[in-house]
Amino acid sequence: MMISLANAVRAIRTRSVDLTDITLAPKAQLDYFDQQTVSLPRAISPLQAWNAVMAKPRPALKAAFGVRDRVSSLFGVRTISGFSSKPVKHIEVGQRLDFFLVEQVRSALLVLTERDKHLDVMTTIICEGSDLSIISSVVTHNWFGKAYMVPVGIAHRYIVKAMLRDVQERFASETD
Repeated sequence: MMISLANAVRAIRTRSVDLTDITLAPKAQLDYFDQQTVSLPRAISPLQAWNAVMAKPRPALKAAFGVRDRVSSLFGVRTISGFSSKPVKHIEVGQRLDFFLVEQVRSALLVLTERDKHLDVMTTIICEGSDLSIISSVVTHNWFGKAYMVPVGIAHRYIVKAMLRDVQERFASETD
């Protein structure tokens, strides 16, 4: 599915537009949804945003992925080992950014997914002007997916907020 960048930007700006084009499903059909936006001192690309967010890994996140992999592997879910923190210079549709499949790449939009028998995850990174937005959506398929999302859903908002704050501070310090 090709995402309309105009619709994505409109959704971010108004926060009231149906986000179907940049999420897995209409908002009412999602089992998890989070949208966070920060303003940066300058415009960046979605890949630059990814690299900035992943540049400074949180130690607790690495531990959380370790627990996730141990528990999930008992239910037939492949291990993902978390984020590599390796900067990426170029990305194309079909490649992987760590465990995410790259589904779309545009100048202001990056759509990443991970799908398995328990749940589907979509993370959309949108850079519009100096605004950086990360939108996460999840659709669960069974009880394990639902149970998995209870702790992950709670933690995810705080983790993304902290990561975006770090990126915002990093870019602000570049202009000082």
